[in-house]
Amino acid sequence: MTSQQDAPQGAIGFAVGATVAGALVAVLALGYAQVALPAQPLLSDYALVSGGLVPVLAGMLALAGACLTLAYGLAVREPGRTAATRVLLLAAAAGLMMSAVFPTDPGGSEIDTLTGEIHRWAAAVVFTTLPVAGWTLTRGREARPRWNAVRALSVTSVVALAVYLAAHPASFTSAWMDGAAYYGLLERALVVAEIALIVAMAVAAGRRTGAVRAQAPAPAAEPADPGNQGESAERGARLVA
Repeated sequence: MTSQQDAPQGAIGFAVGATVAGALVAVLALGYAQVALPAQPLLSDYALVSGGLVPVLAGMLALAGACLTLAYGLAVREPGRTAATRVLLLAAAAGLMMSAVFPTDPGGSEIDTLTGEIHRWAAAVVFTTLPVAGWTLTRGREARPRWNAVRALSVTSVVALAVYLAAHPASFTSAWMDGAAYYGLLERALVVAEIALIVAMAVAAGRRTGAVRAQAPAPAAEPADPGNQGESAERGARLVA
C-alpha cells in the first residue's frame, strides 16, 4: 500500500517542481529581455530586435512546459475532477508554442501579416484560458489559503486582461484613457499575474490532502455464558422468595 501511494506522490512532486522551474525560467528569460535589450512596447516585440529572439523563445517555451507539467500533475492527483482544467492548460501550452513559432508584427504597427495574426490569436488563447483554468480548479473547493490564492490570482488576471484590452491602441477605448502610454506596462503586469497563477495552482494542487485516519472497529460483544445466565436467574428467584 505504501509503495502504491509513494509512486503517485513522487510523480506529483516532480510535476510541481518542473512547473515552478518552468515559471522561473520564463521570468528570468523575459526579465533579461526587459533589462538588457532596448525598450519595446510589448514583451513579444523583443523577439524582433537583435539578441532578443532566444530569451523570448526560451521564456514562452518554458512557460508552455510549465503548463504541460501542471496538467500532468493534476492528472495524477485528481484525474476526474480536473479534466476541464487540464484541457485549458493544454490549450494555453499550445498557444504559447504557437506564439513562439510565429513572431508578432512590431507593436507600433498594424498587424497585417499571417504570422502576426496567428501570434495575436495564440496569445489571446493563453491570456484567456489560464484564468479560467485557475477558477475551474478551485470550483467546489473549501476556503483554504492555498485555494483562495488561486482564486485571487485568477480574478487579478481577468481584471488585468480587461484593462489591457481596453488600453491597447487597437481598442476604441484606448484614446479615451490614453492607453497608448502604458498598455505595455499592463501587458507585463498581466504576464506576471498569470505566471504567478500557474505557480499557485501547482503548489495548491501538489500539497497532500491529509490522510483520513481509519477508526478501529468496535470490539464485538462476547457471547454470554449459559451457566452464568442460569446462576443469575436462580439468585433472582431466591430474592423474590
